[in-house]
Amino acid sequence: MPNRDNSTHSTFAQQQGHFDLPARLELTEPVINAPMAGAAGGSLAAAVSASGGLGMLGIGSSASPDWISEQSGLARAPGRAWGAGLMAWVLEESLEPLRLLLRERPDLVSVSFGDPGPAAELIRDAGALCAMQVGNAADLERALQPDIDVIICRGGEGGGHGRNDVATLPLLQLALAATGKPVVAAGGISGPTGVAAALAAGAQAAWVGTRFAASDESLSHDHVKRAIAEAGLDDTVFTRAFDIAQGIPWPAEFGGRALRNAFSDQWASDEDRLSAAVAGDASITATVDAARRNGDVSTAPVYAGQSAAGSASHESAADIIADLAGFRGHLRAAVDRWN
Repeated sequence: MPNRDNSTHSTFAQQQGHFDLPARLELTEPVINAPMAGAAGGSLAAAVSASGGLGMLGIGSSASPDWISEQSGLARAPGRAWGAGLMAWVLEESLEPLRLLLRERPDLVSVSFGDPGPAAELIRDAGALCAMQVGNAADLERALQPDIDVIICRGGEGGGHGRNDVATLPLLQLALAATGKPVVAAGGISGPTGVAAALAAGAQAAWVGTRFAASDESLSHDHVKRAIAEAGLDDTVFTRAFDIAQGIPWPAEFGGRALRNAFSDQWASDEDRLSAAVAGDASITATVDAARRNGDVSTAPVYAGQSAAGSASHESAADIIADLAGFRGHLRAAVDRWN
């Protein structure tokens, strides 16, 4: 596994400012699976890492200590670099999930959706790299501070929770012009051409979520995986409706991009009315919760980005990494074309 000398890491990151992220983590492929809560467990992280990428766990707000320990054990089993993602707004209540994770010695920890606050110091003191997902210029300004090692530029086309303020490419260009820190491109990347585009622009790695959410190793329900694989480019919606319905206290600025379904068609454009309806009728929450458990994709949120059109059913994580590794041919072709 990569060198984990706690005494030198913070000095290295702060004084150097920029470094080769894939080299530091000993990656053979510049691909990171997004830490999707409910989809990215230890088996997916292990499969991605074993295939040369960086496998990430998604630690949700309800993750138990036993779950964190068990899934971390799976993630580190290949003996390669691995990481995890947590939500800053959850850590404002308690840093205990992070402390539990750090005992498992991840190599990179992403803290996003709010200010990382003291979490960043804890991560770096533990010898791990601290990453932050950014979705607009204000987020980027925060990520430029010295306690953040890696910046993940996630555009509004990405699946799951985040901002819908700007697309990936403008945000990526802004970040690359502003810093020498490692920058990772996220949002809308599903194939080797997308990875090639991100790397050609200057990103050090591609952060891929939706395609891995439909993979064999994903924790997602089989019905969810099938829905993602069958989705088209125009089949998503950005909304807070699913969070409102479930009573999940996501900050209002972070909605979620999901596949359109009967529930979102009814409520996505009228979130105020939905809030009032949920306050007066507990059955709405119960119905959506049951739909999630049962994989009822007509009602449950199926978080996926616009890149869902590039996903397929019955793909292993290793197969996905092998396909994404085709970025090299696209980069060579581009260079040959213009030389």
